Amino acid sequence: MNDGTGNSAGNTTVEQALARLNFKPRQLEPGHVWLAGAGPGDPGCLTLEVLAALGQCDALVYDALVSPDIVAVASGAELFYAGKRGGQPSMKQDDITALLVRLAREGRRVVRLKGGDPYIFGRGGEEALALARENIPFRVLSGLTSGLSALAGAGIPATMRGINKAVILATGHAAGTDDDLDWTAIARTGQPVVVYMGMANLPLISASLLGGGLPSSTPAAVIVAATTPQERIVVATIATIAEEAAAAGLSAPALIVVGGIVAMRAALAGEP
Repeated sequence: MNDGTGNSAGNTTVEQALARLNFKPRQLEPGHVWLAGAGPGDPGCLTLEVLAALGQCDALVYDALVSPDIVAVASGAELFYAGKRGGQPSMKQDDITALLVRLAREGRRVVRLKGGDPYIFGRGGEEALALARENIPFRVLSGLTSGLSALAGAGIPATMRGINKAVILATGHAAGTDDDLDWTAIARTGQPVVVYMGMANLPLISASLLGGGLPSSTPAAVIVAATTPQERIVVATIATIAEEAAAAGLSAPALIVVGGIVAMRAALAGEP
């Protein structure tokens, strides 16, 4: 049966669904900055608030991990590329903050767009604090954090009854330095750990977790370019993941997942 709109009865278009939702986005005012998260990569992971913000801004300051398709939504905005990918050329954080302040004081409608969620290893807190100190009005628009949504896309539940009671989100950027995490303490928790920015230090992180008492048979995975057509996943054990990821030619951007939840990927796929 056709409803007169070209759609079969029972089917709803995106436009109809949005109309039923009655979503009314807030207005991005001149001189305001909105710190927004673009999610893990797939445009389908954008929130309605972020989508609406991109349609309103006239200045978009975006990171390297934001897909071109998402950037293209801000068709009426002047684009400012900030980089921010590990090991690649990027603007200094102080320069990014100064740019946000300048654009706001010029009366621009500014969106600062980051991959994932701006408050999860995205330096969104630093930028918000700087804007607050400069009396620049701002909002934070949450995004799906890559550390959890990438797992879902890869078939790995972040929590599973009988396996874990917590999930640790960690950065691997400082591994091997004086500013490093206590990987031994993390290993002792027995809870899964999701490591951001850790690919360059994966051998060291793996060795540190093993040294902390994590069993060598503990499942581990590396997820590259999560939720995008370029996504690649390697599953191994904590003892072999660094070697197998290197053999597969994996490189950043990537997430490292270590813990019993990784084994659920095969179980959910019906593998023996």
